[in-house]
Amino acid sequence: MNRGQSICFFHLLLLLSLLITHLSFSHVLADSHFEGFEAEDDDAIEEEPLDHHSIRSPPLTQSDSKLTPDPEIRTNLDPKPVPASDSPPQSDLQKPSTTTFEYWDEDEFEGLPVEQPPLEAPKATENVTPDDQDPKTTSKPQNATVSKKSYTVEIICGSFLIAFIINYFTGKRENENLALAWAAKFATKGSIFEKNFSLLGVGEGEDSPLLLKEGQTVFKFYASGRRYCQGLLATMELKSRHDLISRLYNFVVPCKDEITFEVYMNDEAMDQVVFAVAKKKAAKGMQKEVRDLQRFAGLVANPSGRKWVVDELSVISESKEVAGDLITDAVLDQVFGDKAFEKYGKDFISMHFSDQHPGPHKKMLLFKFALPDASHMADMTRLVALVPYYIDLIGRYKLSSLARSKTEAARVKAAQEAYKELQNARQEALQKKKAERKKMLEEAEAKLSAEATRKKEAKERARQMKKAMPKMKMTRG
Repeated sequence: MNRGQSICFFHLLLLLSLLITHLSFSHVLADSHFEGFEAEDDDAIEEEPLDHHSIRSPPLTQSDSKLTPDPEIRTNLDPKPVPASDSPPQSDLQKPSTTTFEYWDEDEFEGLPVEQPPLEAPKATENVTPDDQDPKTTSKPQNATVSKKSYTVEIICGSFLIAFIINYFTGKRENENLALAWAAKFATKGSIFEKNFSLLGVGEGEDSPLLLKEGQTVFKFYASGRRYCQGLLATMELKSRHDLISRLYNFVVPCKDEITFEVYMNDEAMDQVVFAVAKKKAAKGMQKEVRDLQRFAGLVANPSGRKWVVDELSVISESKEVAGDLITDAVLDQVFGDKAFEKYGKDFISMHFSDQHPGPHKKMLLFKFALPDASHMADMTRLVALVPYYIDLIGRYKLSSLARSKTEAARVKAAQEAYKELQNARQEALQKKKAERKKMLEEAEAKLSAEATRKKEAKERARQMKKAMPKMKMTRG
């Protein structure tokens, strides 16, 4: 009995083993029928080296599971591997075929090798055009250029500022030296003004300064204590040497340093005189712009039979008598003559004498000269000597009766014209004031309401009717 049971048990095990063997063989045959796989034949397949770059990767996504690839599956993927020398170009590798593994399931076939994107060949970088360069690398030279340009602008501005500061102090010093050189030559002890005036400078003491500085380009000198005049004021107007822009402008448009002498004559010391001498171009401008010359004086022609000023100068006078009396032989020999003017009169600009000068001082003598360099200040000695000479000459000068009658008639006529002008100005001011008042009333009426406007019109109508009614006079019987 026991022996029969063991035989049955042995037969049962044999049947189970046969069944398992059959099932495993059928599974292998089923696997060989999948697309892309061939029947498994371990003896016929020879191991060959596999080039991973020759495998075309299907459009699969990488699975989360990190299993090591089976070498059997790797060898069965492509039974005819392509040699490395015949590998397709990079453009073909980047275009995988979607026909072979189009319907694969990524969860069923795990562990397949994933093709990494190939590195760019060095040749591709050599053929890159400048437009395809990295913007970071291309922006560096541009940023360097921009920064270089910005520093250039800053350097230029800083240099200009330094030059401006240096020129300010040097130009300021040059103007001061020029003014002091003039004062040392003509306003110190033993000079022309010290001999002709008792008080020099802006103060009363001995230590008072000779010059008054009103700016970097304006210096003034005052002198008083002389007969025929109340005093003298000399104003030096120098070039703006302290300003760099003005200095550069003066190179293009040259200008000169000038000095103007204003002599305030006493009322009883100066007769009715309007007279001027200037260079021709300046004389035309003075006759058009200066009021007293425009009203009373005119150009005087060169008289025949006597010496006269050089052709470069023009004489403007109220009468030929005045011009002949004031252009003396001494003045012609010293400054205004043909020979003297070339040497001593080159800095002369103009001189103007008038008893009808506009301003608080009616009777004034004006002299305008150009200042030479500090080292050549002695060249204008004869020009400065004209100032005290004409103070004495005008103070002693008296008109003839014929010339006086003409000048008085001209001044009466001028006074009438001035009065008419004043009246016209007053009338214009009154008319302007009335027009402004009327405009203000119109603006006020425009702001009133309709009811107020109606009441105002009714009141104005009643006033006009009352004014138009005949006046009746009542008498008692």
